Amino acid sequence: MVDDERTPSPEEMLRVIEEQSVATTRWLRGDPLFLYAPWGVAWMLGFTALFLHYGLDGRPYAPISQMQAVGVLMAAQLLAGAFVAYGIVRMNKTTRGDSNARGAMFGYAWFAGFALMVVICSRMSPLLPPQESGLLWAGSSLMLVATLYMAGGALFLNWTFFFFGVWVAAVNTLGVLLGAGWHALLTAVLLGGGYIVAGVLVRRRS
Repeated sequence: MVDDERTPSPEEMLRVIEEQSVATTRWLRGDPLFLYAPWGVAWMLGFTALFLHYGLDGRPYAPISQMQAVGVLMAAQLLAGAFVAYGIVRMNKTTRGDSNARGAMFGYAWFAGFALMVVICSRMSPLLPPQESGLLWAGSSLMLVATLYMAGGALFLNWTFFFFGVWVAAVNTLGVLLGAGWHALLTAVLLGGGYIVAGVLVRRRS
């Protein structure tokens, strides 16, 4: 009778330990895709719809109304914000004390911030021309995301988180200065596509 069982080599044992360590760390810290990719998908969908409505020369590229485009953007961003808040709260379920409280409050701040933004923009946008109204919604939402990302980076001492917030703020500022069409295009490409790629790269690195 041949015994197929054998004692694992030291190299195999180290590999198994390393794999389990990586898996445990990822579970404790949360999947980076929950923090970056949802925004990438939301911005790619929402701002592509806005870009097709505005165009770069003042003429729409597709029969999409501004209300429809803004609706797609806000629905996608609210869903993305829920994913990010869930990921942050989940990360902090494994911690205790002040770290747990900070993480929970930061996660819930996403919900509160977007709720307040919707109220303010709903109140102010009817007073503006159509393109400026759309830019108010788009610019305000990106400003909120950028601020919360930078605040989260400072809260958790996470430079990647912080600099992603800086990148959102920079693209948002440039787009607002250039106008609605360019704002939509830059956000869809540089933030939408960029955040999806960044989420995958950060996940692989972690």
